Amino acid sequence: MSTLSSAPTLSPATIQTIQQAVNRQRLLDTAIALVEIPSPTCSAGAVADRLAALLQADGFTVERPIADWPEAPAVVVRFATGKPGRTLQFDGHLDTVHLPFVPPRVEDGILYGSGASDMKGGIAAFVEALRVLRDTNSLPGGGILLTAHDHHEGPWGDRRQVEAFIRNGLLGDAVMLPEYMADRLPVAGRGMAIFEVRITRGGEPMHEVLRPADTPDVVKTGAQLVNRLHKLNEQLATITAPYVGHDSIFVGHIQAGEIYNQSPTLCTIEGTRRWVTPGQGKVVRAAFEQLLQELAQETGTTITVAYSPQGEAFQVDPAQPIVTAFQTAYTALSGAPLPLGAKIFVDDGSTYISTGGIPALTHGPDAKGAHTLNEAVPVAELVRVAQVYALTAIAFCGG
Repeated sequence: MSTLSSAPTLSPATIQTIQQAVNRQRLLDTAIALVEIPSPTCSAGAVADRLAALLQADGFTVERPIADWPEAPAVVVRFATGKPGRTLQFDGHLDTVHLPFVPPRVEDGILYGSGASDMKGGIAAFVEALRVLRDTNSLPGGGILLTAHDHHEGPWGDRRQVEAFIRNGLLGDAVMLPEYMADRLPVAGRGMAIFEVRITRGGEPMHEVLRPADTPDVVKTGAQLVNRLHKLNEQLATITAPYVGHDSIFVGHIQAGEIYNQSPTLCTIEGTRRWVTPGQGKVVRAAFEQLLQELAQETGTTITVAYSPQGEAFQVDPAQPIVTAFQTAYTALSGAPLPLGAKIFVDDGSTYISTGGIPALTHGPDAKGAHTLNEAVPVAELVRVAQVYALTAIAFCGG
């Protein structure tokens, strides 16, 4: 990987060339072609095949690494200028959350359908950026690495394909991800884990009046755990970092028993743990598991946890070349830089930063309805994102 010290400026002619070269209809056709194929997490093989076919039809050489998931080999394109420079990675996930499929439609300049927001529209935008960079011969050096994959959305996926990219060195000098965030440039984000706690006791469920006095109470233990987690959340509010706020723990689901007067044998509690300090994921997990162990000993219950990390906390130095390049491109199109801020969700950028060791920027269309049945993205936003990505690449990659 190259370590060039500065990014070139963008001339008015270059800006105009890129703006005019982005083909709105071609971009929209690509987005529709991706959205019209259902691809719930762990079942994105068909849409990956479609993307690969589209890129091959465009004349790109497409690689299909297994990346630890034979059911949906990843899609990879390497576009190199043959000149010195950095490599900018465009990365996106082709899988969608497990909701009923909504086919694509376009009304009043807005694309609707499953994955339109999250994030097939964004992938179509960076595919268009790649086409434009090639067709205009505007990239002054370096190259583009395009990667698309399955296994993003939790709790169904475990990010194994991104982790395989990293393990096998399939990385750029920086990566951009077109998740639906357009109002800020996230330079920090919280780590996150999903937990499911199972509190159990021996024996069988029984009527409350038949319960021996010394029977462990899983419902009472669950209530104690919820109370302790709420108190812990108050303490965690003192652990802060710029942009992202503070640590937190949240309970969103508790369940026990089958009827009002039954003494059950199982209580489940689900929620999230988020933290602001990079590199603290293992420490956070150990402390949580210790809390559960202590409660189990106090109550005579058995407590286990399925703990699923979704991403590590991160920070990106605003002086990084990719940030400078992005702001150069964004300013060229909008007249002002994008305000710095926090990433409010966890995406694959966290993994690229914490495990891959490269800076990652999330920027995508101003889209709505992610993780709902009403995903919607203005086509004009897809055009804008394609232009931003192409211009960022020119500013970042060249020597």
